[in-house]
Amino acid sequence: MVISRRQLPELGDLVIGTVSRVENHGAYAILDEYEKREGMIHISEVASSWVRNIRTFVRERQKIVAKVLNINERKGHIDLSLRRVTQQMKKNKVKQWKRHQKAENLLEIAVKKYNELNETNLTLIDAYNQVGWKMEDSFGDILTGFEEAKQKDPSVLAQKELPAKWVEVLGEIAQTYVEIPHVKITGIIEIQCRSPDGILQIQKALKSGMELSSGDGTKININLIGSPKYRIEVSSTGYKNAESIMEKTSKKIINAIRKTNGDAKFYRE
Repeated sequence: MVISRRQLPELGDLVIGTVSRVENHGAYAILDEYEKREGMIHISEVASSWVRNIRTFVRERQKIVAKVLNINERKGHIDLSLRRVTQQMKKNKVKQWKRHQKAENLLEIAVKKYNELNETNLTLIDAYNQVGWKMEDSFGDILTGFEEAKQKDPSVLAQKELPAKWVEVLGEIAQTYVEIPHVKITGIIEIQCRSPDGILQIQKALKSGMELSSGDGTKININLIGSPKYRIEVSSTGYKNAESIMEKTSKKIINAIRKTNGDAKFYRE
């Protein structure tokens, strides 16, 4: 189970679902994040190509990532699309889903510990309402809050005005159960420089971006794909940290090259 703050998704949201049944006109999926509500994928939204046999593309009990096209709150109908979800969108959503699952597992452990220490009988829902959603608002997602408490100090939770009794428990859970992953992310930067010494200026700009490598295990590599494209590879602890370094690196390169009568644009792979 993964608990959501909302009873229904919003238009354009990506959702995780489990195909419950497949019929000739479309497929139905139970939305794992929204109290098992059901969504419908019309056959025209299953694939970009012509669908002769819908079961070639979807099957019962299959996990899917779908885009929300329409919501009828009164009837509870939710229309979904598979064909409008790119591989990158799917990858990002699955990663987000797995992080939410890990965070919920940690909250379950935390609420049991909290009840033991304080002789209370709180539920997982209570834990979300008392600290979970506050962590999500403060850190971007709940797991990031646990990760920062592990990497830095549990006091980072107190700084977000979480109750002191909870900070003690959450900090202990973070230190005991959280493992900080070493991740690698990549992006592409396209650079053009119209100066007579353009090649030299590009080299200097790229070098300035690599200066953000640090002794904490963060590494930045930049390689030529084919002019004018270069691949930036960031290796660091935790996705949030890696994404932050990637953003700083690309901005530093772009700012450097723009000072030399050039321009650049960046996008994530």
